[in-house]
Amino acid sequence: MRAEMTNIVEAVKKTLNLLGQRMDLETAPHRLEEFNAMIEDGDLWADPARAQKLMRERQMLMDQLETYRRIDRELTDNVELIELGEMEEDPEIVGEAEKAMRSLKAFAREKELEALLDGEADGNDTFLEINAGAGGTESCDWASILARMYVRWAEKKGYKVELQSESAGEEAGIKSAAYKISGPNAYGWLKSESGVHRLVRISPYDSAARRHTSFSSVWVYPVVDDNIEIEVQANDIRIDTYRSSGAGGQHVNTTDSAVRITHMPTGIVVTSSEKSQHQNRDIAMKALKSRLYQMELDKRNASINAAHEAKGDAGWGNQIRSYVLQPYQMVKDLRTGHETSDTGGVLDGDLDGFMAATLAMGVDGKSRADAQGD
Repeated sequence: MRAEMTNIVEAVKKTLNLLGQRMDLETAPHRLEEFNAMIEDGDLWADPARAQKLMRERQMLMDQLETYRRIDRELTDNVELIELGEMEEDPEIVGEAEKAMRSLKAFAREKELEALLDGEADGNDTFLEINAGAGGTESCDWASILARMYVRWAEKKGYKVELQSESAGEEAGIKSAAYKISGPNAYGWLKSESGVHRLVRISPYDSAARRHTSFSSVWVYPVVDDNIEIEVQANDIRIDTYRSSGAGGQHVNTTDSAVRITHMPTGIVVTSSEKSQHQNRDIAMKALKSRLYQMELDKRNASINAAHEAKGDAGWGNQIRSYVLQPYQMVKDLRTGHETSDTGGVLDGDLDGFMAATLAMGVDGKSRADAQGD
């Protein structure tokens, strides 16, 4: 077997070992039997919330087992095919099996990264906020480019994207925007994007065609599940209604339907500007509870907390990633060192490489996989 294939086999075996450890392969089949027995109990559905929770956990375990078995089966089959092809000196069989092994390696790598999404809220939907920083019109335009980038990324993942609120820039772009992004592990993938994003380019708004540097901040926090209780005292919040300035027809323009909730103990402010004031109150309150929940997660998770503290103001010295379009083409994450010259692809939503690098990186810049091997 060629050295390339030997390396692929070792990489896939390493992934299998990690996946087996994550789900506890020895006990997984027994736990699945227990789930099946509980679901067959007719009394379970008297408590819909508990039933749905059990169904989600059962499906997750089934998916983990199926993924492990698929990788293990395809690895064994293709190794045997390569050995058979080499024995019979049949390059066609060897070539097809090697092609399948390369695809298997990519699939295993994707599943390995998903296995690292094991944080308390990683599986949740997420809120994503974008705010223009230092740079005036330039930063407002940059904020709108970032918004498009994340919407495109989410669409490629098959996620649902809902615009919660948006404030237009005075001349171009947006001052701020808030989205709810729904899909498997939405928060787990996006949480590493919290921070200041820096753009360097020739300004389309400068008649002298000079190079400008712009900043915008991104903040990501999980949607709180219905079974997580976050208590908000009525005397701790102020609810304001106002007239929406966004598009939406005559109703939006003539009624004070938009809602702003201020949580006075923390200073958190959330807004929603759909057509229905009742709907806006519900959306804004959920967003507030999610922000408060994120604060609690930060307290318990030192690495996430450090990342948020490092984010700082949207300006010099606080950026997590630089997007340079002039005088050269480069996007570079300043935490992991991951970089690419495909700036167009990144701005069109090709962000998985950056997210994967952050997921794989542990304390002191050491990969989580390497740390487990010590």
